[in-house]
Amino acid sequence: MSTSAPIGRLLRHPFADTESLESSALVVGSIAFVITTIVALLVFWGGDLPISGPGSVGQFAALASALAAIVVFVSARIYLGRHADHQQSLPQGVRVDGVRLRWFDTAALALAHAVIALLGWLAIGDVVENSFSDATVYWFSAAVLSGVAVAATAYLVLLSAARLTPMLLSIILAVFLVAGVFASMLSASDPHWWQKNLSTLGISDDASSLAFNLTLIIAGVIVTTVAHYATADIPVATAAEAGGRSSVRSGLVAIGVLLACVGLFPLDRSLTIHNVSASGMALIFVVLVLGMRRFVPGAPRVFLLLGYVFVAVIVVLAVFFVTGYYNLTAVELVAFLLIFTWLILFIRNTASMSGQRTSRATQADRPQADRSAA
Repeated sequence: MSTSAPIGRLLRHPFADTESLESSALVVGSIAFVITTIVALLVFWGGDLPISGPGSVGQFAALASALAAIVVFVSARIYLGRHADHQQSLPQGVRVDGVRLRWFDTAALALAHAVIALLGWLAIGDVVENSFSDATVYWFSAAVLSGVAVAATAYLVLLSAARLTPMLLSIILAVFLVAGVFASMLSASDPHWWQKNLSTLGISDDASSLAFNLTLIIAGVIVTTVAHYATADIPVATAAEAGGRSSVRSGLVAIGVLLACVGLFPLDRSLTIHNVSASGMALIFVVLVLGMRRFVPGAPRVFLLLGYVFVAVIVVLAVFFVTGYYNLTAVELVAFLLIFTWLILFIRNTASMSGQRTSRATQADRPQADRSAA
């Protein structure tokens, strides 16, 4: 009969195992609830608030959640960096051998979590506002609701920070990109931006431009992080295979750097660098896909074939654009979607390759162990 661990041990070793991690997340969420509720009571005291919009409970909860996400994520990663020996028994694993988060990786991921929390709660506030037209929230209820929103954010962010696997990183990247780009689209001052190209979102001087360019810069940093995590799982047995893995890693890092450059050099400020960066990403993607069979000989055939299909689709879209059938925005959006879908699938397939290698090694060792026992 198993017994739960004492609270004292859970607090001393918050990431020792699954029970400790869940308990720690609950404690952090509770602290966030108390602090946020107290602050919200002081801010909201004696008045009624709208559900969304300026000065609303939704806006307060979103901003507070974004701040909490940054604080919790950074704090958790700092603790894990200093107490790596306390996280060995988590069943899902929080580290990949040979890979370590750098300070700018941590900063980018913290900002990504903050943006996801910010936009997520703002969207929820808008949905609730449309569901309860002209309704207001009593100040005490608004404070409690804000505390609940921030507590849920802190809880989820701590779990995310403690269990940073390659697959989770790819999900964070995908959600962050979708949230950031759609936020830029919805806030664009020019409603007909789509008639030109996707990069038009980054050439104005309003909040839409800032959101778009910042999204690309942060996403570029995250892609470089994902590149190191994803390629660390590729099994190698020869010098040629190790070189192939390094080539894939370098290609993915280059895609991340070029993606950040697209945001750093908007279309209206540096046309040449912007276009070279955008075209370079597509070119490197094609090279990776076409060379994947040589770079990673053990890659699944279905994944290889799907990559060829993605490249073919991008080529067809380019032809459609040249002939005037599609505009550039449509081509960019579909190509963007295909490239990052391939990246997520690449991470999943490399993880499965690593698992198969471990399984084969275990099966190979079993007969020898049986002979020794005999």
